[in-house]
Amino acid sequence: MSIKSVCVYCGSRFGAMPAYESAAKSLGQLLAENGLRLVYGAGDVGLMGTVARAAQQASGETFGVIPEHLVKREIGKSDLTSYVVTETMHERKKVMLYNADAVVVLPGGAGSLDELFEALTWRQLGLHDKPIVILNVDGYWDKLRDLVDHMIDQGFADASLGVLLTWVETPEQVLEALT
Repeated sequence: MSIKSVCVYCGSRFGAMPAYESAAKSLGQLLAENGLRLVYGAGDVGLMGTVARAAQQASGETFGVIPEHLVKREIGKSDLTSYVVTETMHERKKVMLYNADAVVVLPGGAGSLDELFEALTWRQLGLHDKPIVILNVDGYWDKLRDLVDHMIDQGFADASLGVLLTWVETPEQVLEALT
């Protein structure tokens, strides 16, 4: 599979550690420098805004998707290469995933988990075969990894579920995982 477009799920906040913002900035820049289009939630706040501005500053192509009810709350970033406003959150997730060849998850909250688990479930069900990379900045996602292992250990998921996720620690490793 040739990867040309990467969907990034991440927080609409910056989080408690400066490393999260630094990773978002590096990832946005690396995607652009490697000719990969950024697909993301179209917000101009938190890590979302950081990854998009970094991609733009590196002359990268950006594709943002935001539901109508979040345009003001997340400060819809309408200066993107492509800016799509959807009616619902579900439609947002669908448009984002359908317009990407891979998924990367930066630190984030419940929304990022929702997006990740929908993409993971769809992959598990064979609805897509796109790589899903977890950027585990400073161990942010360690407990998620433990939870996935626990679901497998307790018989609620097949061992193959763990194989569907690639865990990396740096933005540079994201690019390695996608090539």
